[in-house]
Amino acid sequence: MSAALTLARAEGPNLVLRLIQPGDAAYLHALRTDAAYNEHLSPVQGTAEDQRRWIEAYTSREAEGREFYYIAERRDGTPCGTVRLYNIRPEGFTWGSWILDRNKPRRAALESAVLSFGIGFDVLGLDQADLEVRAANRHATSFYRRFGMTEVGGTAQDLFFVYPKARFLADRPGHLAVLREADGQ
Repeated sequence: MSAALTLARAEGPNLVLRLIQPGDAAYLHALRTDAAYNEHLSPVQGTAEDQRRWIEAYTSREAEGREFYYIAERRDGTPCGTVRLYNIRPEGFTWGSWILDRNKPRRAALESAVLSFGIGFDVLGLDQADLEVRAANRHATSFYRRFGMTEVGGTAQDLFFVYPKARFLADRPGHLAVLREADGQ
């Protein structure tokens, strides 16, 4: 897998991450209010129009380099999820708002993680990602551990992980090999 990475767009063999736009409000609202995906998310109030206004307000944080929210799409343009880099500071960023829906291609979890961490580490040049996940979200916590993230604590409700750039750079060839194998390359 070769990936084209910029701040605005990251392209892999099966997925594209692109910055969210106000026109994505209905998709984002539907995704975040779908019971199949929102069990471990903070509750969403309001309508798709409220979501559009939130996206418009978010663009100021994007322009300041404080947050980047991506829509994941299949190569045919079908939206299939989200991921966000936020709380950006000199030493790192927080990685989250990661949701993949039923339209995702095979290995989308791995590919979206490799692409989005590539943005944080390669494009932004940051040194560490922090993650917070609901302890009950066993699917996500299992993925984070397999991906190479380190659990650093938690509460009864949440677990905290870190993922240093050095670990990502060491792990990336293996992740890419899995994606190449999945593509039959």
